[in-house]
Amino acid sequence: MDSSQAVFEGLKKAGIDFVVSVPCVNLGKLMEMIDCDPEIIHVPVTREEEGFGIAVGAYMGGKKPAILMQNSGLGNSINVLASLYKLYQFPILMIISHRGTEGEFMSAQVPMGEATPGLLDTLEIAYIHPKTPADSLKLISEAWMLAELGGAPIGILLDIKFW
Repeated sequence: MDSSQAVFEGLKKAGIDFVVSVPCVNLGKLMEMIDCDPEIIHVPVTREEEGFGIAVGAYMGGKKPAILMQNSGLGNSINVLASLYKLYQFPILMIISHRGTEGEFMSAQVPMGEATPGLLDTLEIAYIHPKTPADSLKLISEAWMLAELGGAPIGILLDIKFW
């Protein structure tokens, strides 16, 4: 199974029906699949923190939200995650293209790639690191359940080798 298809099916299995996204080359095919699914509302945004705000509104309106983003956007989102999400216990599934990992061709991505797990740890945001498409299919639906039960964001880190 193709990696984008596995992530898409994992989102569907989890019941995710609202997705915000920030452009990323690794997530492009997945975004197209989401765009074509009439059961999922897809809202492309220009900045991650904008997407997190929109996702909270969707959650309060009864939707199950996810955000598709690159790990570089995690730095843009520290405040909204630490204040809005943590303080008010909102769940969200963060599908994160983990750039800067082994096999990365762009050296500018490496520092944030190395910092990403530590930032999530500091924010006390749980994350899962599927290694194969089959892993992601199972883990994504379980991750949403944990996010919703815990009232907290949860990250799915998908590194270069995953794609």
